[in-house]
This record gives sequence, C-alpha cells and structure tokens, in this order.
Amino acid sequence: MTAGRSHPAGLAHPAGPAHLAGQMMPASLSPTGSRRSTVLHLSDVHATAAAPLYGVLDGITRMRAASDYARAAGLEPEAIVISGDLIERGNSAAYPALRDALLDVEDSWGVPVLSVLGNHDDRAAARVLPGHQAPAGGHAEDASPRAVRVGEWRFVLLDSSTGALGAEQLAWLEAELKLPAGAGAGTVAGAGTGAGTGAGISADSPLAPSGTVVVMHHPPLGSPLPMLARAGLRDAADFLDIVEGTDVRAILCGHFHHPLSATMRGVHVSAGPALAYHQVMDAEPGTVSGFDRSMFSLVHLSADGVSASSVGVEHPAPLFTLTPTPSQLSPVSS
Repeated sequence: MTAGRSHPAGLAHPAGPAHLAGQMMPASLSPTGSRRSTVLHLSDVHATAAAPLYGVLDGITRMRAASDYARAAGLEPEAIVISGDLIERGNSAAYPALRDALLDVEDSWGVPVLSVLGNHDDRAAARVLPGHQAPAGGHAEDASPRAVRVGEWRFVLLDSSTGALGAEQLAWLEAELKLPAGAGAGTVAGAGTGAGTGAGISADSPLAPSGTVVVMHHPPLGSPLPMLARAGLRDAADFLDIVEGTDVRAILCGHFHHPLSATMRGVHVSAGPALAYHQVMDAEPGTVSGFDRSMFSLVHLSADGVSASSVGVEHPAPLFTLTPTPSQLSPVSS
C-alpha cells in the first residue's frame, strides 16, 4: 500500500447479525432478546518507527494480530475503536505505516475503525491518520473532537492527549450531547468513516436511538495501582458533570495498561487493556513495571446494559476442550 493511498468512500456497512462462531444464540441478541451491538475495543498500540519497543514489541503487528484473532474467533463487530497512544512518544515517523494498517483493518472488516489520541501521540503529526484531519479554520495542534453514527449508536471521539479535555472540547461535548444522537455535525458511519469524510448528518437522517458511546484515552478516574492513582483525566469532574443525565451509555478508554471497569455518575466506564504490554499489578512500591502480554476488549452494547470482556491475543495451550450441547448453552431457570 502506498503512502498516498486514500480510503474508498462508498462502502456499505454490512447488515448481518454479529455472532460468535458456534454460539447457539446470535450475538446480535442479548439474553433478554434485545438487540446487541459488538465493538472491538483496542488501546495503547505504541507503534514505533524503527526498533521494536523494549526490543520486542511491534505495536502495528500486534494490532493486526488482534484483528486476526477476532476474525478467527468468529466475531463480527459493528465498529472497531482504538483509544489512544497510537504511537510510542517520539515515534511520529510511525504514523504513515500506522495509517496504512488502520485502513487495511477497516477494509478487511468492512466496518469503521475509529481512533483517538493519547498522551504519547503528536496532534500535528497524527493528521495523516484517518479521521484526524485538522478542524476547519483551526491549527494542526488543536484538538478535533468528532461524532460518528454507527448503526443505532453515536460515538463521540475526544482528544485527551494533553491529559485533559480542556474548556473548548468540554463546551463542544456539552453542545453535542444536547442534540439527539445522530442529529449533530457528525459523520454517518459505514466503512470509511475512520477516514473522516466530514459528511454532516442532516436533520432528516435516521437518528442513533440507542444512545452515545464516548471514546477517549484517559479514564475519568484513577487506577488502583498507587503509581497510577492520579493518572486519570485531569478534568474528570467537569467531564462527568456534562455526561451525567445524558444519553451516554458507555465511556471507552485506555491508558492504564490493565483492564478496569467502573460506574461513574451512572455511566459504565471500561478502561481496556493494552495491545503493547500489561502492567505488573504487584510491582515494587514506587515503580511502574510492564510484562509482555497483548490484550483487547470485546464490548457489547444493548438496551439491557453494557459489558466488556478482556481477551488475550495469545494464551497457553488449553487444558481441555468441550463441545456443549444446545441445552447446556441455554439459560437455566430456577
């Protein structure tokens, strides 16, 4: 793929149900029968331009491996989100290769791949990535939040690369959330919206009735690890004041390099694990340490609620393999 490649604009989003291979109940339905949407949540790629990170970690290869794993598992996501730290700090030269990989993943799935920036990212250099064009009339260093509709959901993509959202983004978010999901100045999503076509949603476009998913890098709370206890979003209180009482159903983030789930102001928060490495949870006091494990999160959205499951891209050989009967997979009533 050449560096100047553009993404085809007119691909349609497949309408078939999402499912896990071999599962008796389609994953498009929750246990109560309501429709369920599947999102692959990747985070913390930490791509490098030359040598692998810590001598062994190739973030782009790991991103492709996570995509391959999900496909082999029979998953059919309606969107793929990547919640920041797309490169390792100081490796802006990795963005063109990352751009090509993002477009390849989007092409292979036929669904939008939506990414945001983290504290390791460079706003100006990241403008080459799909969906990260500079805002109209703005500067390359400005944040460029955007709203994208995917099926019945509005995805609001925020930039916390400075560690905070800041007054301008918060004002934009407050205005966006006052609009019905799908009625804002966002993009109607099929494949290709990661490329940031900038097409506005007209007043008579179908809305996104199920609600809003916010994607950003920094979680609006701290980690249980002492060294990361204050590493969450710096203006979390202002952010939560805005989302409380709106149609925001989930906040997907990363940053900590370990999975974390929480409920903040009545909204589900899922900090996904990292593709690059995982935190050592019992590191020596006063230290931060990581070990080589690549993971992603499988998110299900439905009218009943939100779930997030952490998935390891690699794992040891299984201890056993069973083939359950349909009756064993059915819910058991008491």
